[in-house]
Amino acid sequence: MPVFQGEKLTISQDNLKSRAQSKVLWTVLFINFGFFIIEMTTGLISKSMGLVADSLDMLADAFVYGLALWAVGSLDIRKKKVAKLSGYIQLVLAVLGIIEVIRRFLEFKTFPDFRVMIGISFLALTANSICLYLLQKSRSKEAHMKATMIFTSNDVIINAGIILAGILVLLTRSKYPDLVVGAIVFMIVIRGAFRILKLGK
Repeated sequence: MPVFQGEKLTISQDNLKSRAQSKVLWTVLFINFGFFIIEMTTGLISKSMGLVADSLDMLADAFVYGLALWAVGSLDIRKKKVAKLSGYIQLVLAVLGIIEVIRRFLEFKTFPDFRVMIGISFLALTANSICLYLLQKSRSKEAHMKATMIFTSNDVIINAGIILAGILVLLTRSKYPDLVVGAIVFMIVIRGAFRILKLGK
């Protein structure tokens, strides 16, 4: 009888843990998908490759959070598969982004709107900082949750970089700071993808 009660208590704790993880993941998913729409729209309007790059990163994050939600409460092997799939999604988007950066380097375009870059990136930085806080607060050591923390940590760095790029665009009156940061963003995304693929092993 005591053994049964212990097993029942363990199951109850696992359920509470799964519910807590799900709540956090739904929150950060909606935040990231919302900013994907905002950054993609404003990035295209302002001609900012940095914002477009970060919007794709936000979309990849939303996919990752969705996959992580699917893995909550499941077996460890499924969680590792989710982490691996997340890494491949991130890798593909990053490669496509780098191709677009190269294309923009080779063509003539007016420099992006630095005001939109700085303003939107500051909002995104705030949103990602909140997401990172919520994820770290969960203190989960599971592969699918570690993957989400890696993605979100990258986002905070990326947002700060785009703000810097906006300032450099203002000072230089050139498109190149935005393109350079866009390329760096995608390289960070690639590095994060490989880190996540390691979690899936």
